[in-house]
Amino acid sequence: MNTGTLNPAADSIAPRALYIEVADRLRRLIQSHAMAPGEWIDEQALATQYGISRTPLREALKVLATEGMVVLKPRRGCYVAQISGGDLEEIYPVMALLEGECAAGAARRASDADLADLSTLHQQLETCAVSRDIEGFFEANQRFHLLIHHIAGNRRLAQMIDELRAVLKLQRHDSLYLEGRLVASLEEHRALLAALLAHDPDTARSAMQQHIDSGRRAFSG
Repeated sequence: MNTGTLNPAADSIAPRALYIEVADRLRRLIQSHAMAPGEWIDEQALATQYGISRTPLREALKVLATEGMVVLKPRRGCYVAQISGGDLEEIYPVMALLEGECAAGAARRASDADLADLSTLHQQLETCAVSRDIEGFFEANQRFHLLIHHIAGNRRLAQMIDELRAVLKLQRHDSLYLEGRLVASLEEHRALLAALLAHDPDTARSAMQQHIDSGRRAFSG
């Protein structure tokens, strides 16, 4: 079969679009609160700072707007999004359902090696809790949840969770800093790990949902 002459120029893959790189950079600034919730985004200043035109910057802001990270207001410009109590009440129940299904899937699919990795991460949580290393606990907790998503093997489900977590990062404070939340979170992880080790999908789902809902109740007081 004659496939024709290859054309390297036609077959080459274009470099990553500039606006995607800009969106990534702005997303990190927003999630770290270097750009505060409600802050007006000075497009001209950012374009000058990054050495780009306003076109890729505006395309980047459109991407972030679809993710709920910024709000585009006609004739007023672009603002970093703010998350309200009402937003939390809407997001957390959905998060609990999605994370619960991931936990159930992980309980069904986890190999011995997967469970060993989860146990190692959980031990990091235990160690950080003893030393009250909240930042370390937060990082280990993130990796623990991401590993559960990976083990569950449902890419679409993991993507939806990632999008919701990105919005939740607009909160000014993490619930782990609230009185008693670190200890409670550790207990919830113990119950979740036990269900995963037992390959018990129903208990894993319930434990994860209770864990997420406890985070919501911690904020609502």
